[in-house]
Amino acid sequence: MIALIGNLALDLPEGRPPHVGGGPYHAARALHNLHTPALIVARCAVSDRDSLLPPVVKLGTPVRFVPGTSTATFSFRYEGDRREMRLEAIGDEWLPGDLPALPRAARWVHVAPLARSDFPAETVAELAKRRRVSFDGQGLVRVPRVGPLELDPDFDPELLRHIWALKLAEEEAEVLGDPASLPVREVLVTHGSRGATVYAAGRVERIHARPLDSDPTGAGDVFSTAYVAARDRGFSPVAAARRATAVVASLLRP
Repeated sequence: MIALIGNLALDLPEGRPPHVGGGPYHAARALHNLHTPALIVARCAVSDRDSLLPPVVKLGTPVRFVPGTSTATFSFRYEGDRREMRLEAIGDEWLPGDLPALPRAARWVHVAPLARSDFPAETVAELAKRRRVSFDGQGLVRVPRVGPLELDPDFDPELLRHIWALKLAEEEAEVLGDPASLPVREVLVTHGSRGATVYAAGRVERIHARPLDSDPTGAGDVFSTAYVAARDRGFSPVAAARRATAVVASLLRP
């Protein structure tokens, strides 16, 4: 069994109606096809619960809601794989006391921050006490400031002590430098429609993918969810990344 935790988001894509986003929603999309036992822990402002939570619940994975006071909000547009984003509102910070009890059977938990302020080191340390933590690199490099989305490497290095697997988008990896130098057992760098690179056990292996002409929003969250599900089932890091790449392709295929 796996668990996934993060803030829901209100996405404002150019030329389309607002809709739910964030790691919990896109994880639910992946889990709907994976048939993997899981628990999703989601948070947003209580005032947005009735609009953002039902689409997650509808996808079938058990969901636990944590009441919040703020909802992360993003506006964005795409040019191919390139995404221009603006942070319109910052979601809640998760402190250790905000964490619900997770099932003892959950051996992996994927943490899906939307900005660096979402999950401080002490909260990730609490999650890592009894399980392996997968962490989205957005929580290292995204500056929690309203305006055009900014990336910088000014994160708390204490975070890395508690992370087993780190997923980085290509632009996030560029901010942090050589992925092989990060003190994390497994680093996955995604390259959009061009696949991913796995850094694990002193090896570097490229996973190739076929380009798809579709909206890539949430692809990173889908990749992380599928990767963690595969690792929980005993797949090696490279085999899990191949599996995750295939799952992303199946969900994004027009």
